[in-house]
Amino acid sequence: MKRKPKDMKNPAARHAIRSVVMLGFPAAQVLDIAGPMEIFKGANDVLARHDASALPGYRLTLATTDGGLFATTSGIRLAADCDLAALTGPIDTLLISGGNGTAEAMRDGALIDFIRRESQNARRVASVCSGAFLLAMAGLLDGRRAACHWNSCDQLAKYFPRVMVDRDALYVRDGKFYSSAGVTAGMDLSLALVAEDCGRKVALEVAKDKVLFMIRSGGQSQFSAHLTGGNVECDRMRDTITWALNNLHLNLTVEVLARHAAMSPRNFARAFAVETGWTPANFIACARIDAARRKLEESRLNIDVVADDCGFGNSERMRRAFHRHIGIPPNIYRERFQSL
Repeated sequence: MKRKPKDMKNPAARHAIRSVVMLGFPAAQVLDIAGPMEIFKGANDVLARHDASALPGYRLTLATTDGGLFATTSGIRLAADCDLAALTGPIDTLLISGGNGTAEAMRDGALIDFIRRESQNARRVASVCSGAFLLAMAGLLDGRRAACHWNSCDQLAKYFPRVMVDRDALYVRDGKFYSSAGVTAGMDLSLALVAEDCGRKVALEVAKDKVLFMIRSGGQSQFSAHLTGGNVECDRMRDTITWALNNLHLNLTVEVLARHAAMSPRNFARAFAVETGWTPANFIACARIDAARRKLEESRLNIDVVADDCGFGNSERMRRAFHRHIGIPPNIYRERFQSL
C-alpha cells in the first residue's frame, strides 16, 4: 500500500465524501464549469493513487434550473446531472459558473433563490468569473471583498456598489465566500480549495498532473504586468521587463532600466509606453505589489524583509503602496489571505 500524504489537514476527511455542486446555465463558459470540476476530480485521482481503498474526496454534480442539456458559450453542449429540485443531501461546496449567459441567469428567480438558500448551509460558496454577479444578485457579497474578470469589474462595482471589488486578485476569500477572476482563475481557486481540504502536497500533485502552476505569479495585473513581457515584440524591451521582474529589490529607475535595454532614458520611456501601455514607474510599482502579495500569502517572512526584497526600501513605503492599490495595510492583508 502506498504511503498516505503526510500533510492532510484532517485525515478523517478522506473518509467523508464532500459534495461539490456546480451550477450551470445556458451560455455559461464551458471552462468555468469543466476547469474546477477537473481539479476536484484530479484530487480524487491523487487520493486514490496514495490509497486505493480510500473513498473519493469529492462527489461532483453539475446542476441547472431545469436539468438536461444546455449550450455553453462555445457551442459545446453539456448535460446536467439533475435540476435544482432533484439535489439532495448537504452541499459542502457550492460553485457558480460565469459566462455570456450571466445576465439572463440573473433574471432566473429559481436559480438566485437556490443560491441564496443553499449558501446558508453550504460550508463554502465560490464563483468563477462573472458568476460573482449571481452571488451579488443573491445579496451574498454585500460588504464583502470579491473578484471578477477584469473586464467586468467596473460593471460589478456599478450594479452592486456594496460589493468591494478587487480588480487585481486571481481569487478572493471573504469568510466562507470565494470568488475568482476569469476562466482559468477558477482552476487556481479550486486548487486552493483542494489544498484547504487535503493539504498542499495533494494540491501540488493535482497541479502537476494538470500541468498547472500551484500559485500563479501576481494577480490579474499579471495580464498587464507579468504577462506583458511575453507579449512585447521588441526583444530588448522584453528582456528588460523579465530582468526587472527578477530584480525588483534593485533601484529600478528609468535610467537603470534604459541602461539595461541599451537605450537612452527618454527613448526607453517612450518605447516602453508604446509597447506596454504603461509608464515604467507604474509598471514597476504594480510588479512590486504583486511580488509582496505573494510573499505575504506564501511565507512567514517579516514584513520589513518582504518590503526590502520587493524593492520598497522600508515597510512604511510598502504600507502606503498597499493602501493606495489594495486598500488595506500589509499586516492585515497577511492576516486575511495567508495560505500557510
